Amino acid sequence: MTSEQDVSWNEIESLVEQLCKKILKLPRTFSSITTLSRGGFVPSRLVADYLGIERIFVDEKNVSSDSLFVDDIFDTGNAFDKVLSQTDNPSKLVFATLFARRGKKYPSNLLYAKKTNNDAYVIFPWDKLEFQRSKK
Repeated sequence: MTSEQDVSWNEIESLVEQLCKKILKLPRTFSSITTLSRGGFVPSRLVADYLGIERIFVDEKNVSSDSLFVDDIFDTGNAFDKVLSQTDNPSKLVFATLFARRGKKYPSNLLYAKKTNNDAYVIFPWDKLEFQRSKK
């Protein structure tokens, strides 16, 4: 059986604040946020509110390097690779996540708030029902 790591809303709020402080230290600003549907929706909205960014693009085929890419977790790297291949200037892409899977090799353009404790499946407040359905 795979272990699980539940994340509370209070922890999410703290992680968003930590992540945004790192983003604000960058020598640039972002005109928008881009994300993938499902896991990236909620973190993108919270980061946008914190940073005062009004435009959020979801599931774009072409990603602008002037847009901050936000997701909930950097895990296998598959989402990162896909987004990187769709970016107009991959070297300028900033990929921001709440969690980064411990033990993975992180790309230099990844910002994250926290590493996972282990290989446990991270259950975010917005995907608890989806996770419960998957266990049936």
